[in-house]
Amino acid sequence: MDVVISEHARFEMVRRQISGEMVRNVVQHPQQTVELGKKRTICQSKYYDMVEDKEMLLRVIREKRYDTIYIITAYKTSKIDKYWNKGS
Repeated sequence: MDVVISEHARFEMVRRQISGEMVRNVVQHPQQTVELGKKRTICQSKYYDMVEDKEMLLRVIREKRYDTIYIITAYKTSKIDKYWNKGS
């Protein structure tokens, strides 16, 4: 499936220092997914952030559009316990 990154997502990725490679990796191989209705999904994975010097969670909001995955936005957070589903 093709991955298309929206202009908004590109802007936020630059501002938040998140690479396109990281976003694509999380979308294609998420450690967890959370459904946000019929079309949108949050893909998330834990990783070690060298800049922050700690474990972080990268969350990518995506939407499936036919044969394309459309990236709405992406952000990283240190609040892993808030978002991580411990049952998965």
